[in-house]
Amino acid sequence: MLLTWRRWRRGRPFWGGLAAVVAGAEICAIPLAPLKIMLQQGIAGIPSVLMGLVMIVMGLSAWFAPHYRGLAGVLTVLCAAAALVMSNLGGFLIGTVIGILGGSMIFAWQPVAPPAPENPAAPEAVAEPGSAPEAVAGPAPSEP
Repeated sequence: MLLTWRRWRRGRPFWGGLAAVVAGAEICAIPLAPLKIMLQQGIAGIPSVLMGLVMIVMGLSAWFAPHYRGLAGVLTVLCAAAALVMSNLGGFLIGTVIGILGGSMIFAWQPVAPPAPENPAAPEAVAEPGSAPEAVAGPAPSEP
């Protein structure tokens, strides 16, 4: 069970997606907090909730559809930066910073190629230093 979890986690941008989900939840939660904590109330809460939901969806898409990591990373960073202006200083700066870090981790993640199986029956040709490589493609020259 633990090995399956590790294999799943390593096959996708897990930590970037987790940071995006946490940042989106934090940005969503601020407008829903009691009025004493809020900096702005009213219609300004709608963009906060929408940006937070987009960040949560992008974090989940990084987990479950890692081939969309480029789009998810860029949209997460853009929403986190927009939340700085539109959503109570981006969730008191915490949501913006975590969202930018998570989006950049999602965008920068690269899948690891599985190692090629070794075939002992077919040894590879090793070229000696100073020797010219052989021509690989093209027809063999014919003599007149």
